[in-house]
Amino acid sequence: MHEIDFLYSLSGFGVGLLVGMTGVGGGSLMTPILILLFGIHPVAAVGTDLLYAAATKTGGTLIHGLGHTIEWRIVALLATGSVPMTALTLLALSRLELTGGEASSVITAVLSVALFATAAALIFRRQLVALYLRLVGELDRRRTAALTVAMGGVLGVLVPITSVGAGAIGVTALILLYPRLPTARIVGSDIAHAVPLTLAAGLGHWLLGSIDWPLLGSLLLGSLPGIMLGSHIATRVPDVVLRLALAATLIVVGSRLVL
Repeated sequence: MHEIDFLYSLSGFGVGLLVGMTGVGGGSLMTPILILLFGIHPVAAVGTDLLYAAATKTGGTLIHGLGHTIEWRIVALLATGSVPMTALTLLALSRLELTGGEASSVITAVLSVALFATAAALIFRRQLVALYLRLVGELDRRRTAALTVAMGGVLGVLVPITSVGAGAIGVTALILLYPRLPTARIVGSDIAHAVPLTLAAGLGHWLLGSIDWPLLGSLLLGSLPGIMLGSHIATRVPDVVLRLALAATLIVVGSRLVL
């Protein structure tokens, strides 16, 4: 058991390192690792990873808050859409037999799609932004606010089922909606929104009985130093290299889940 705990912590360290370097990759890597490498039931993997993400991104929010790189209006708009949709999604999940094959199949299928979508967002982010600006351009404040709430709603469905999407997909959507906002504020706002989103989803999974608490503790033991080291390394590795490496990993993992 001690060896398994160490391996969980090592996985937490590795994912924390990547999140520190790129700002994304937490849920999109940790959940598949728990399912494929350790044989954790998909529902327990998602639920545990959600609380893991809430804890780690709380630290990130504190740092961004002290650096004044959070647009709290955007966070509030996203949460207006995401928190109610999270509750509705969890209600739908509660109707499934969570320990059975039905819930496992649903989560694995949606997780695979979310991984491919995240990889696409990482690889084609610049092209997506250019295409969006050419076709749509900048929207007025009211329409931008409405689309931000709607985007929060999409994440509110995706994240409770897969724990994936709050990072790369959320950041890409915010870049499209707020093209004039500095990248640091985009990332800071996305991380800050991930806290209420993953916390609400994680607490919902707790009520559904799908949290592995010893696993959560082991993951956090490794992830916190990993995030600190990753943040330090981030300035030394080109962003494009990190994003492409992460995208390639997600495509491989998503393919492995499908097969």
